[in-house]
Amino acid sequence: MPEDKSNHIIQSIKEYGKGLLGFIRRRVNNDADAEDILQDVWYQLSAVVNAEPIEQTGAWLYKVATNKIIDKNRKKTEELFDLNLSDNGDDDEDGPDFRAILLTEGTTPETEYIRNLFWEQLFLALDELPDEQKQVFIWHELDDIPFSEIVQKTGENMQTLVSRKRYAVLHLRKRLKQLYEEITDY
Repeated sequence: MPEDKSNHIIQSIKEYGKGLLGFIRRRVNNDADAEDILQDVWYQLSAVVNAEPIEQTGAWLYKVATNKIIDKNRKKTEELFDLNLSDNGDDDEDGPDFRAILLTEGTTPETEYIRNLFWEQLFLALDELPDEQKQVFIWHELDDIPFSEIVQKTGENMQTLVSRKRYAVLHLRKRLKQLYEEITDY
């Protein structure tokens, strides 16, 4: 690695390292995940600096960190997320079952495209929800926070939170049903 590029990486680590780690820590569940993401960011910086110059290093680093956090959450959610779960225990036969599509073991360009399309549509559908429903859904399904902790965090009644999540799930099922049908009918 040329010395000026190596110096740029070292200077970036000195200048942004502490702040970037704090930024990441606030957005992940534990320090180990934060350190792994930070290491990935530095690795990506070293790879990119060798290929092309970066005009705004700070902005670039925070954008890469944000993308790594999102990727980590998506991987985690593939394990946790199940649109067919209802809060009252009854199964909805009309709801789409994305598990077979999202949790396949093989990775092909088609499965990656479908997964990316699903996550894009999911996040768009989540943005359509009222903030309270969206937040409860994210905390419970994506962040894997038990309802008891959400009750402590918000001071809301347990039934209110369960109801909000239920409305969110119903909305997501409705919004993602068309996508599911398009994917399975090709």
